[in-house]
Amino acid sequence: MAFGASLDAVRAVEPRIAQAIADELDAQRGSLKLIASENYASPATLLAMGNWLSDKYAEGTVGRRFYAGCQQVDTVESIAAEHARELFGASHAYVQPHSGIDANLVAFWAVLSQRVESPALRRAQVRQVNDLSEQDWATLRRELGDQRMLGMALDAGGHLTHGFRPNISGKMFDQRSYGTDPATGLLDYDALRATAREFRPLILVGGYSAYPRRVNFAIMREIADEVGATLLVDMAHFAGLVAGKVLTGDFDPVQHAHIVTTTTHKTLRGPRGGMVLCQDELAEHVDRGCPMVLGGPLPHVMAAKAVALAEARTESFRDYAQRVVDNATALAEGLLRRGARLVTGGTDNHLVLVDVSAHGLTGRQAEAALLDSGIVTNRNSIPQDPNGAWYTSGVRVGTPALTTRGLGAAEMDQIAELMITVLTSTRPAADASGGASKAKYALDGAVAEKVRAQAADLLAGFPLYPGITLP
Repeated sequence: MAFGASLDAVRAVEPRIAQAIADELDAQRGSLKLIASENYASPATLLAMGNWLSDKYAEGTVGRRFYAGCQQVDTVESIAAEHARELFGASHAYVQPHSGIDANLVAFWAVLSQRVESPALRRAQVRQVNDLSEQDWATLRRELGDQRMLGMALDAGGHLTHGFRPNISGKMFDQRSYGTDPATGLLDYDALRATAREFRPLILVGGYSAYPRRVNFAIMREIADEVGATLLVDMAHFAGLVAGKVLTGDFDPVQHAHIVTTTTHKTLRGPRGGMVLCQDELAEHVDRGCPMVLGGPLPHVMAAKAVALAEARTESFRDYAQRVVDNATALAEGLLRRGARLVTGGTDNHLVLVDVSAHGLTGRQAEAALLDSGIVTNRNSIPQDPNGAWYTSGVRVGTPALTTRGLGAAEMDQIAELMITVLTSTRPAADASGGASKAKYALDGAVAEKVRAQAADLLAGFPLYPGITLP
């Protein structure tokens, strides 16, 4: 088959890389992948990335390239954008961003470009943004009117790119965060409205990476309009649920936001990449993404985006999206029945956030112990997390990948049992000095081995890429 032949070609040049590729497939086949932001792309999507489109430069946009010979790239980009518009009901789609962060940067600069055209902004557009000094950023913010961004707090489930200082978004904007109700962990729209009225942001950011509930984007648009803000929604983590018509009406960001960014993998099940959807008045500014923020687009990845977006327009994908949510609900219920503590008490999207401090563990300890047992998760902050963003007190789990493999509610209950077995069998261990460690842990090897075997037995009935055999 094509994948075996391609691996033979790689092996002839650099066998270690070929082996790493084969080992990665084995690892993914043999573990319970519960990382909420990961998935399995279709063979068609994967193959669309490995071809001659990779060899083409194509800066600019469709019909306006800085290089000759881009007819096929124009075709590919046009098809991908067409699928995106039709799939999400968007007025305009820009499919060039290489990642979700790139998509957010394009969106931020597009909003600034639409609002003002200052000398500092024009200078910044033609320079490498990483070359700007702190003084340059201060001058830029001052000339732009000290622009403000209001986004969800990191420990409430927000994302680093929504205005936090270590990220470039925190240098572009004066940022403030909104959180969740301390008692319930749920988004408090009244408190958000009060903060927006006081702070008066230029951009109100919606969207999340670890919030296990739906967000009412109709209310967020009301708040944005009330304070004259642009509503930007980052739906990278739940785009597949929007595409699959699980999140509709007030919960569909494309119908309410001025501009929407997303990745094309995660729940959307496409290649690693980004995308921007927007209303017509922002289209010309978004299309300046290259060369304003982006380098040359990746035509082979845009081809894979087109394939994945075409797949997402099918009835089978809508069924998949609903099963993702059903499986997350089943996993949450299975964990709750066995005594787990969940942030917000459950889920109504694709992810579950487990507070592992109830087991006396940090997120890092729990993540490592679960990995030893064949269960792949990622540690994650919880609201008011005493352990910070590195060690954390939570573990985030999600169902997109295992749903792609065909697992259902019954299997989710079994997975909940395996997770609880590991968490209740793991204990913190002392560090080298004998003090309490936030990283070291003790787990009986027999328990880990037994859980790994049970996980393998569970997965045996749901083979991954069953038609692909590697040499």
